[in-house]
Amino acid sequence: MMPTFPCPFTLDKILVCTDDSPASQGAVNTALDLAQVCGARIFLLYALEFYPYYEYPQPDALGITPTVGQDLFELRERTAREHLDAWHQEASQRGLKMRVCLQTGLQAYAEILSAAEEIQPGLIIMGRRGKSGLERLLVGSVTARVIGHTPHKVLVAPRDTVLSFERILVASDGSPASQAAFQEALAISQKTASRLILVTAAHGELDPKQAKALVKELAGEAKQQNVDLTTLTPGGRPEEAITKVATSKKIDLIIMGSHGHTGLKRLFLGSVTERVIGQATCPVLVLK
Repeated sequence: MMPTFPCPFTLDKILVCTDDSPASQGAVNTALDLAQVCGARIFLLYALEFYPYYEYPQPDALGITPTVGQDLFELRERTAREHLDAWHQEASQRGLKMRVCLQTGLQAYAEILSAAEEIQPGLIIMGRRGKSGLERLLVGSVTARVIGHTPHKVLVAPRDTVLSFERILVASDGSPASQAAFQEALAISQKTASRLILVTAAHGELDPKQAKALVKELAGEAKQQNVDLTTLTPGGRPEEAITKVATSKKIDLIIMGSHGHTGLKRLFLGSVTERVIGQATCPVLVLK
């Protein structure tokens, strides 16, 4: 079925990452829909992690020869290629251009970053949590690291994503990253005639007076660009405020910066962005 929304981005190449987990299903479907409306080419990447101590156990210690580990790795590789072939067939049936790529390395996120450096996509699409996601993180470790290191826009799509641009939420705390997110939100709203909601949470260093001043400034900018903007300045923790508004307003897409004023150096993402991605039921677009 042809998507009903217009192309929201200037987009010629999409890099979408898969690991055949249910979490990556929504990412690939989202890439197919965007490619169809934007005329973009899809690069479908399967980053197969290679665990040397797992694939090749010590024969002296465990009594297992290295060929057993090799057989296991070849089975994983064959399964990955079958997965890629199935998606390539799906893309072909929809008349889309797709290049599939299987890359093997010790760290999946490093292989994704390497592919992005070579392809230079207009957008990277990933699932929220893949097979190597760590339960202690609200976002899968691979997705978090890719967002933290890449200069490209990243769209994180939950498993059951149905892409739409009718209602968009953009979060801002006045940081450069959130300013980039706001500009992107304005551009998408103009192209898709979306309803745009700006959320600036009055919390921590950003008191209610500062929050209201910020949204007033951004509302003026939206008015100059003829974008109808609704502004909200709820109190409380930013991630809770953002996800609460997203749920109550039935938001289709959240747009955020990757490092806000509350970003923690020990995380690859700002903590607010990470928690929103982990809790939101809709896709989240992250910009630097």
